[in-house]
Amino acid sequence: MTPRPTPRAANTRGAARGTAPARGTAPARRPARVVEVPPRGRPPAAPRPRRPIPEPANPARRQRVILVIAMVIVAVFVARLGYVQLYRGPALAAQARDKRTNALITPAHRGDIVDANGVVLATSVDRYTIAADQVAIAGFTPRQTARRTDLVAGAPLREGGAVGLAKLLGPVLGIPAPELAADLNGTSRYKVLKRNVVPEVQRAIADLDLRAWISATPTSERLYPAGTVAGNVVGYVGQNNDTTVGVGGIEAAYDRKLAGAPGKDVYERGRGGQRIPATARERVNARPGDTVRLTVVRDVQWKAQDAIDAAVRKTGARYGIVVVQDVRTGALVALADSDTADPNDRRTDAVAAPSRAVSNVFDPGSTGKVITMAAAIEGGYATPSTQFRVPDTFTTPNGQTFRDSHTHSIERLTLAGVLAQSSNTGTVQVGMRIPKQVRYDYLRKFGFGERTALGLPGESAGILRPVERWDGRTEYTVLFGQGLAVSAVQAAAVFSTIANDGVRMPAHLVDAVGPAGGVPAAVDRPDGARVVSAQTARTVLAMMESVVDEGTGTSAAIAGYRVAGKTGTAQATGASGRLTDIVSSFIGVAPADHPRFTVAVFLRDPRTSVYGGVVAAPVFADVMGFTLEHAGVAPSDARYVPLPTTW
Repeated sequence: MTPRPTPRAANTRGAARGTAPARGTAPARRPARVVEVPPRGRPPAAPRPRRPIPEPANPARRQRVILVIAMVIVAVFVARLGYVQLYRGPALAAQARDKRTNALITPAHRGDIVDANGVVLATSVDRYTIAADQVAIAGFTPRQTARRTDLVAGAPLREGGAVGLAKLLGPVLGIPAPELAADLNGTSRYKVLKRNVVPEVQRAIADLDLRAWISATPTSERLYPAGTVAGNVVGYVGQNNDTTVGVGGIEAAYDRKLAGAPGKDVYERGRGGQRIPATARERVNARPGDTVRLTVVRDVQWKAQDAIDAAVRKTGARYGIVVVQDVRTGALVALADSDTADPNDRRTDAVAAPSRAVSNVFDPGSTGKVITMAAAIEGGYATPSTQFRVPDTFTTPNGQTFRDSHTHSIERLTLAGVLAQSSNTGTVQVGMRIPKQVRYDYLRKFGFGERTALGLPGESAGILRPVERWDGRTEYTVLFGQGLAVSAVQAAAVFSTIANDGVRMPAHLVDAVGPAGGVPAAVDRPDGARVVSAQTARTVLAMMESVVDEGTGTSAAIAGYRVAGKTGTAQATGASGRLTDIVSSFIGVAPADHPRFTVAVFLRDPRTSVYGGVVAAPVFADVMGFTLEHAGVAPSDARYVPLPTTW
């Protein structure tokens, strides 16, 4: 019997290393070992070096690094938190509070301007500014109106948003719904829809209960009930950065008094604009402006404006001025410019221009001769009966030649006659007796070369050069009202001083200022200053009566009243800067026996005549007659005793 061969050791090793192959399965072979045989002639390649095995990571070291980084980050946050909380905390809190704080400014009711009798010339009425919150309107629905007033033409409102609100609000504001809807669309929290809304409309809007979307801010509107009457004196108001300010006239001169002090309501609000309860609140009520009472009498002002407008049309003059002054106090009863604008007319800013009565200056002309006569009598250089031989042409010792307004033979005139006939050559002869410095001093005493106490914007002081700057001609021309320039108010004040027994009272327009509804307090004014003695003033006044009685001013006579006055024809600077224009004037006082008022009339460049006795004197008679009747002044009770004018 043949023995079985013994299995190979390789198989035995394979069985020992792994699982024996299944029956019927060929035993797995080991993969053949591939031996790279280097090409002939080349040495075998060196074996690649093995990578060193890295040492295992140190966990403790990694933890320390992470801990340090974490501590640095925490330290940064702690430092930032300390900076914000401790150092910047109060400032940030204040900044946040400022953002939450809202301040509503309540405008003050502007004070009234009234005439001497309390007639309102300027007043303010309540109005409202209607604005919309466009952001909130985007979510408007008819159901949100709590009072169920969301009806349009009797039918329930169905649209929401800007379209629906426009249909509801448009009829109340008088704005077409499509046009209003365009204004309601947007992202503004305060879109003005309409200004100067009357209280009746504001109440109608309040009845709609639209407070969540529509606001009504109280404002005021300035009205001038008298229209053009005293428009040049009152002025008007304008807007400067949403603040009402006076522009021109009394509105500007007394702006602080009239404006009052606005109020404010300061509170904290939430993101939606609602008030935050239990937060700090500050509320200050607005203080209404003061009432300013003028010396102007509305009716006399109207008469003066009407008369000078008619004279401008009749004579073709460029413009005219009328001044009415109370000789006892210096108060201006009327200050009239021709073609005065209406302050209610917002299309023009003409009322912002200064009144011509204080801003425009010109040579006083022959009305200035009154000062020369007063200086001559007061200084003892002449008397009303002093005799002069008066030619139509006269040459002074320094070679200056002067002429009268018309040719005539030598006239034998007294000092009163020189004034009555308004002779330039006679006035020069009178003035030659008066030293130059004395001439200047009296011009200053009567108020030339300085502003009045009116305080109106744009007022001019006029032109009066010192004696040192007078040339050889000026030293004589100032005697008959040339070589200097004055305003209409300054010229009128000379006659008021003579009529007030030689005491010059400061001209003024404002009588009193006080709180609304209270008793206005009289405005402090300087005391009067004596210029000449009472006797001199009465003598000059009597000389001026002869001007109206038999001189150049006969057209100024008023039935039943004694009138004293003086005509004037003077030069004025034209557009070229030369003395090319003419100012014709008449200034008078009545009643001459017991003076009450001075009326001064000026016409710039009249075309029908250049003589004040022809174009200005009739206006004087018209205005003065009305003023005397309005004030209830009794007719003169003494007859005029004429002074001798010739010899």
